[in-house]
Amino acid sequence: MRSITCTAALALSLALGGCATRPAEPQAPLTYVIVRHAEKGADDPRDPSLTDAGRARAERLAAMLAGAPLRAVYATEYRRTQQTGEPSARAHGLAIVRYDAKQAAAEFAATLRRDHRDGTVLVVGHSNTAPAIAAALCACEVAPMPETEFDRRMFVRIGPQGQASFEQTRDR
Repeated sequence: MRSITCTAALALSLALGGCATRPAEPQAPLTYVIVRHAEKGADDPRDPSLTDAGRARAERLAAMLAGAPLRAVYATEYRRTQQTGEPSARAHGLAIVRYDAKQAAAEFAATLRRDHRDGTVLVVGHSNTAPAIAAALCACEVAPMPETEFDRRMFVRIGPQGQASFEQTRDR
């Protein structure tokens, strides 16, 4: 009878121990950083590389994100977007996730919101896609981007209740 009581006590102890809760670990707020690829060269009309100025801009982007809890870097299959995201991905030990430049912005934004709950996510797009992606993430209006604009950085922050805020800055 004594061994049954000890066994029952041990089982109860283990069961109660499994119910103990640990304080939730603080999560980094969710921030999407959306940029257009940096300045492109004229080396290939279909898939150009970055110019020296473009590579310098990509390095400044990586420096800006150096202290961020970067969780993912997304870029289209083109060299210019890959090369823009590469310094940030390398600095954080991440592989670049390719996405289809022709995918609807709302569909891509839904995937991003489903797959990321915290931290910072960098998205490198094109002049005709980056503003639409930002607008879909924040459910707000974002100005179109002219073909000559390379310095806009768009930030969509998602609050704890799911509310989104939008801000933009310039890389100078």
